[in-house]
Formats: sequence, structure tokens, C-alpha cells
Amino acid sequence: MPTLSIDFDPAVIAHLMNASGDATVHVTLTLGTGGTSSSASSAPVVPRGPLADLMEAGLLTAGTVLTFYQRRLKRSGRAVVTADGRLVVDGHATPFPSPSKAAQAVTGNVINGWTLWHVENGTTLDGLRRELESHNDD
Repeated sequence: MPTLSIDFDPAVIAHLMNASGDATVHVTLTLGTGGTSSSASSAPVVPRGPLADLMEAGLLTAGTVLTFYQRRLKRSGRAVVTADGRLVVDGHATPFPSPSKAAQAVTGNVINGWTLWHVENGTTLDGLRRELESHNDD
């Protein structure tokens, strides 16, 4: 009997831990090559897109939870950063390529996701981006 090995991105695990009972999670399985484990034979995931620079600098990592709360509208959102730099938003099956697209999915409005989403300590993505720029200026 062959061995089945399944590796999950940390963002998937973080999403599952906080998913509601009616959440939908899509999993795609592919065949590996040559009988070796897929993690040993596949290339590492490289972040791309708007969050790539923050991830490459170590200011943001796969599995990081981003949140926001708009007090006036009593509206909140939660997203998890994937290894390739996209955002998995609670209640949405498809990852979003940018902070603003992810924020728009939650709010229903065109909105600046860089100033809306923040990490656990309260720093916005825009704040992280400014921190990276100040380090690069040194």
C-alpha cells in the first residue's frame, strides 16, 4: 500500500483553527514525482505581490493573522497571510492578492487595506511598510 503524505501551509492550519462550523475549505491534491515526498521535491514557495517585500524582510510571515475593527460601523475582519504573500479572509474560499482586495471583500467598499489591516501589536501594514523603508534608508 502506498504512503500518502499531506503537508498543509501554516495559513491553512491557522484558518481551520478559527473557522466557523459553516466555513468551506478547499484542498487540492496533486501527484508527486518519483516516489519522494512532495515537500522534498518541490521548490520552496516564494512570496510575491504587494506583501513580498515585508515577508522577505521578516516583518510579516506565513500564518500571520491580520485583523481590523471599524468601531463606527461595528465591522471587523480577519485574514491570514499565506506563504506566497496572499491573504485568506475568513468566509472566503479564494485568497486575495493584495491587502486592499482583501479589505474590499470584507467591507464591500473600495478601501485602503494597507491602513486598515493590522498585526497583533496594532501596527498597520502601512506602518510595517514605512518601517521597512526606514531600514532601507539607513
